[in-house]
Amino acid sequence: MGVEELLEGLTEPQKEAVTHAHGPLLILAGPGSGKTRVITHRTAYLARTVTEARHILALTFTNKAANEMAERIRHLAVEPGVTCCTFHSLCARLLRTYADRAGLTPNFSIFDQADQTAAMKLAVQRCELSTDNYPPAKMVEAVSQAKNDMVLPEDYGQYARDWSARSIIPIYQAYQKVLAEQNALDFDDLLLKMAWLLGEDAELRDQLQDRYRFVLVDEYQDTNHAQYLIARGLALDHENLCVTGDPDQSIYGWRGANIHNILEFEEDFPKAKIVRLEKNYRSTPQILAAADAVIRHNRKRKHKELWTDNGSGPPVHVIEADDAQQEAALVAETIAEHIEGGGKYDDVAVFYRINALSRLIEEALRKRHIPYQVARGVSFFQRKEVKDTLAYLRLAANPKDRVSFLRIVNVPTRGIGDTTVERIIERADEAGLSPLEILTDPSGLRVSAHTGERISWFVGLIGEIVRIAADENVSAAVRHAILHSGLRASWSQAKDDDAARNADELIADAAEYDRDHPEGGSLVDWLQQVSLMSEVDSVDPEMGAVTLMTLHAAKGLEFNRVFIIGVEDGLLPYRRQEDREADMEEERRLCFVGMTRARQSLTLTCSRFRVVRGRGSRSSRSVFLAELPREQIEWLSLPSERVPGENRGYDEAAAEAMATRYADWQCGRLVRHEDYGLGKIIWLRPAGRGVCAGIRFKIDGSERTFVLEQAAKLQLLEYDDSGWDS
Repeated sequence: MGVEELLEGLTEPQKEAVTHAHGPLLILAGPGSGKTRVITHRTAYLARTVTEARHILALTFTNKAANEMAERIRHLAVEPGVTCCTFHSLCARLLRTYADRAGLTPNFSIFDQADQTAAMKLAVQRCELSTDNYPPAKMVEAVSQAKNDMVLPEDYGQYARDWSARSIIPIYQAYQKVLAEQNALDFDDLLLKMAWLLGEDAELRDQLQDRYRFVLVDEYQDTNHAQYLIARGLALDHENLCVTGDPDQSIYGWRGANIHNILEFEEDFPKAKIVRLEKNYRSTPQILAAADAVIRHNRKRKHKELWTDNGSGPPVHVIEADDAQQEAALVAETIAEHIEGGGKYDDVAVFYRINALSRLIEEALRKRHIPYQVARGVSFFQRKEVKDTLAYLRLAANPKDRVSFLRIVNVPTRGIGDTTVERIIERADEAGLSPLEILTDPSGLRVSAHTGERISWFVGLIGEIVRIAADENVSAAVRHAILHSGLRASWSQAKDDDAARNADELIADAAEYDRDHPEGGSLVDWLQQVSLMSEVDSVDPEMGAVTLMTLHAAKGLEFNRVFIIGVEDGLLPYRRQEDREADMEEERRLCFVGMTRARQSLTLTCSRFRVVRGRGSRSSRSVFLAELPREQIEWLSLPSERVPGENRGYDEAAAEAMATRYADWQCGRLVRHEDYGLGKIIWLRPAGRGVCAGIRFKIDGSERTFVLEQAAKLQLLEYDDSGWDS
């Protein structure tokens, strides 16, 4: 394919972006504007005109997007060598290659959220603090935010806003020590350490800049500070940095994304060329006009005149149901009519702001016998049987991985009891070794001959997994771990068919990896690939099913028919502890993203009454619905199907009975929550058929709402509020 062929069919702005050779380039790409096509054609153009394929790096945010990009580049007959991957994948690969410079060994583990929480629990305990007052999950969240902002433990004192936050400093330090002892990194470390290396190691930076002479970053509006430093560091001298994105689609501020990275790109690179892609190829004029009317209410944006020459479609529908059950039934009925009219299941997607809204939709679809898939891909790798299997493999890949060791040393039960495990850990801490290293000579553990045999057998099993992974392939190692660990037998004995099926799915994933790496992959590399899976990576567009997913997961996808449910105040926009303008603008961007996933038909629904997480209440329409252009919208308000006299929002008799049951719960009383620690009751009120309480937690001052009959993790304390420092 020649250069002229690459440019055929492109608009003038697209050609301008594709043919820009040297220097910084900002491509402001509206939704459905052919952004991926521009990136891939630009990659092919560069490889044919100014550089070699191996000098081009294309970064994005999901494996799905990276794989799609790589496939499109191959179809453009670009010679092999272009690097297409996610930020995390690139950093993991480079940190393994340059492990010595980062103070690591190449076989480091990548801890997922559950592993991080386990490591943080150990860190809190080492600080001789209570995990009730310093819940590990909350500590992980605080440390993650610091790492996103490139704040190291020694700098956290200046970063912290108050005494409560500064109290985390020793925990952060202990947590990093725990990770180092186990030769492990968490997701944030992958970015932080790579950004730090690029900033501190000039020799390495020069090597990487020579390797990656042209850097393309997709979805630049979603980069956090560490990713910003990585992209800038890789292009510091040559400045051949092309970033593509849309401030109107920046929806990950809650996990560290900084919209100012794209808004201030011209300040970072004064010579930057700016190209606007404003033509939409995806949606009807009606959908585009509705979405544009909403997003225009934001102030932190770069304006674009979105337009399309697609044919006219039906008006955008807004439907107000009486309650969530009626809403779900209506969505299912509409989908059924779509199928009866010759449509396909995989044409359709249902989006929602929080996962809690999916249950009623799932029930309604099942009643109609409508197949569906839920985009919760990461949860597969969090299932116990999968985590257990992966723990064997991770321990084989990284013998210092204490979290994995503790998970499976006696799973399934093999006679290595808690007392023995405590002795192993004690000996390991004394000797400065990993638990697995201690087990290579168990003579000093004072255990019975039988336990000693079991320990030797366990060490041999891990060694055999290592050998098989090296001599055969990854899937053989996975299969061996499942069979010879006793996991398969334990599932069979418990008649747990789901566990066995999930294990087989894991083997299939490893076999697919082996097929993709005929030259020989590695266990470490496959575990890294598994660790970096994202929620949307599991969505199969060829499955022949309706797709259910959160609005955040919908980013980058498109469907012929889209339903966005729960467009109500408190849900979209989602109500947080503070009603800040920045939050409202991000929620509006999230709504905009959801609306612009639709090609032909868009329906927004809300209800007058809804139960969320056990709490029933009256609902009000989202402010975003009021921002829609009336001439583009068809409104429908469904009548109530309730029995006359019934009041689902407030059942006085039931509420009185529930209030009596919780008579001891008074404002000012102290409570303890398993996840959030010590808290104080701020307010109480009846809600639906129950009692709702507002709790302010000491650790971070946050206020959370609970339905008491649903709050199993919440415990009323016997003592009063003396000593509470409010």
